[in-house]
Parts: sequence; C-alpha cells; structure tokens
Amino acid sequence: MTGTDVTGIDATGIGAPGRVGVLGGGRMGAGIAHAFVLAGSHVVVVERDPAAAAAAEERIAAVLERSVERDASLPPLAELRARVATGTDLAAFADRDLVVEAVPEDRDLKADALRRAEAAMPASGVLATNTSSISIDDLAAHLDRPNRFLGLHFFNPVPASDLVEVVIGHATDAELEASARAWVAALGKVSVVVRDAPGFASSRLGVALALEAIRMLEEGVASADDIDAAMRLGYRHPVGPLRTTDLVGLDVRLGIAEELHAKLGDRFTPPALLRRLVADGHLGRKTGRGFYEWSET
Repeated sequence: MTGTDVTGIDATGIGAPGRVGVLGGGRMGAGIAHAFVLAGSHVVVVERDPAAAAAAEERIAAVLERSVERDASLPPLAELRARVATGTDLAAFADRDLVVEAVPEDRDLKADALRRAEAAMPASGVLATNTSSISIDDLAAHLDRPNRFLGLHFFNPVPASDLVEVVIGHATDAELEASARAWVAALGKVSVVVRDAPGFASSRLGVALALEAIRMLEEGVASADDIDAAMRLGYRHPVGPLRTTDLVGLDVRLGIAEELHAKLGDRFTPPALLRRLVADGHLGRKTGRGFYEWSET
C-alpha cells in the first residue's frame, strides 16, 4: 500500500465521507478517487494486481497534477497525493465510510466485486456501484446488507463532468439518499436521484440517442461530423452523440445497449456497425479510433 493517512471531512453525510474506498483504478475509478481527494477525503484504491495498482497510482497522480496546475487555490500536490493510497488488498476497506465499485460494466464481475468489497467493509459503511445500466436491485440480491447499498453513477471524464446519478434500490435505507446528495455536493457536482429502472435516466436516454445516430451513420444518412453538428447546433448539446460515444467507449455503449435490449426490447438493439467496431478493437478515444480518429495530443 502506498500513501499516507489524513483526516477526512466528515463521515456522517455532511460533506464528503472522511474515508473512501474505490474498487478499480481504471479511467473511471481514478476519476472518482480524484474527485474525493479534492473534496478532502482520504482515498484508498484497490486493484487486481500490483501492476494495475501502480498504473492506477500514476493515473491519479497525473490528474491531480493537472488540477493543481489549473487551480492555484488547491493544496500543494504533495498534500493531495498524501490523501490517496493504492494497493491490492481488500482489507484496506476495513475502516471505510464509503466504498465505490468501479470495475468494468459486466454483471457477474460487478456482483463478485461487490460481494468481496462488502465482506471487507465495516457494517456501518455504505457500498456504492458506479454501474451505468445494471439493476441496483439485481446487484443488491448478492449482498448481505442491501440496505447499505446504492448506485453512484459518475460520468466520464469524471473531473470535467458536473453530474452524478444517485440510484436508489428498493432495499436502500431512506436516509442514504440525503447522504449521497451531500457527498455529491461536496464534490462540487450536481446529483439527480432516480429509482432503480433499466438504464436509470441518463443511460437510457443517452444510449437511445446514440444508437439512432449510429444507425443513421450506418445507413449513410449523414457523416459523423454532420450528425453531431446537428445535435450541437440544433439542440445545443455540448457534444454530439457519436463523439460522446467515442469518449464513453464503444464497448461501454454496447454493453449498456445489450442490457437495455434484454430488459426493454428491440428499440435498444445494438446496430451492426457498433458491434463491428467493438469486435475490431475500435473503442473510441481510449484506443485512438472509434467514429473519429483520436491522438494523445
């Protein structure tokens, strides 16, 4: 484990939780860790092996460095980095007020990750999933304390996104809604609260638009640039649906579409073009190509 301990802001729902765990240190997990660190929490990120933990540490350090460069009011970089630790042992969650699961969007993988995280946590802690489409109630069925479980759906990229979708399951303790809203506010973000339903609110609407845009591209109705421009200029969307899909990840969009197709029917059938691009490894910005060409610069 790397990093040192600090005193967090609050463990009662007023402000950010003092001690936060994040299970998974990829792009989303690192972004979630970054958000809580800036809010004053002490964060521990647990990954599957030492190499992944080291990569997560580098990822978080890089985004913290960029934040300090852009905002002179933040504490020194060394102080921020001292608030985050990375490792591979789930025992690090033993004193956490909140643990956020941020593993890839796969039902079985998430269910297993959540079971293991819950077993390592204190009974008083809150467990959250960052799922963008999988039913909170379905995941809660695998837990011993479903009343201490909810969804905290962050958006990619986390540092630039203002929204967190708070998803309340049927078993979630009523007071956790207020706590979650306070935590999100402490992160400088805005919460929307939804009850458990396929795709919640954001994914269901966002994927519906993205799938239709992909079908239009597939049918030759217009170019990717022009489809996106129609939504940006005609409807004031800051980013068009195809470019957004590249940012989210085509594999992530496909997984959500398949989940919604299974639950809500044929209107969420994934287009053949989306399946082909994912099969070819063209997943968007993270691989350098999706509906657009991307470079690190």
